[in-house]
Amino acid sequence: MVRGVGFEPTNPYGTAASETFLLAKEGKIDFEMFKEWLYSNFREFTAKMRYFYAIKYYKYLLNGNLAEIRTFSNGKKEHTLKALSLLSKWLGCHEYFKALVKNYGIKLSKRNNDDIIISRLCRNTNAEEIYQWIRETKKKIPELSDFLELMAITGLRLIEAIDCNNLVVKLSKEQRLSEYYNEKTEILEHYRFKELFIRNSKKVFISFVPKDLVQRIAEKGSIYDYERLTRKVEYWVGKRRFSDIRELHATILTKYLTQPEIDFLQGRVSANVFMRNYFNPSLINDLKQRVFKGIAEIMQKIK
Repeated sequence: MVRGVGFEPTNPYGTAASETFLLAKEGKIDFEMFKEWLYSNFREFTAKMRYFYAIKYYKYLLNGNLAEIRTFSNGKKEHTLKALSLLSKWLGCHEYFKALVKNYGIKLSKRNNDDIIISRLCRNTNAEEIYQWIRETKKKIPELSDFLELMAITGLRLIEAIDCNNLVVKLSKEQRLSEYYNEKTEILEHYRFKELFIRNSKKVFISFVPKDLVQRIAEKGSIYDYERLTRKVEYWVGKRRFSDIRELHATILTKYLTQPEIDFLQGRVSANVFMRNYFNPSLINDLKQRVFKGIAEIMQKIK
């Protein structure tokens, strides 16, 4: 069976493509090896999505015909292109794939900043709806109470919150929680675990979390999985509103923090900016005082 060899074709449209790719065109692809490669290089959720779309649409790559992809919705188009891009790298024909995308004129349509702002202004969502959703979810799924509080006071993305929760539980059992949670500053130091929290497009460096919540999470010892968690919420509550929690967190903190500080806490700054401007004990102490005012307000609303 074919394995990825990292060899690029010398002619994107000729027969001088990599041996791997030529064999793939004959249907000799070892998808199990490709799957192993994905899972060894990407998060489980990402690897699963890329694998799903790759095995569903790989023939577009092998046939050199991407016409149908142009009819896909923006989301589906993005998933398909990312999956085929990884498959092409694994097969050693990435230049061929890039040439196909360019020649078919496939582009992802992105909303500009004005459209995003207008969309937000037109939404009927208000803060109390989100607070109510959190309270309702805690009532219907009590075992998620601490997890939802963690999301609400940190503004972490769902996958980040899951990784955070699971890491607290794991390190606590190993008597190593101090490697992650600084009790003195009450900070979860995500930056110490770069493979989980410092990624290309999404990253988070630190989160202020009260000691009692970290202790409850550690003592409960619940390990969460993205798909099982989201399915459970959809079954018991209906609509998922995890991204709304993140938006609410940022909105509440505008009362106490500057925009750069909020961006820092929600992972919208580079590592260089973080180390240069924020990793300073005196700044952290001042930031903590103001963040905890926001945490107190949020906790009061979701109890």
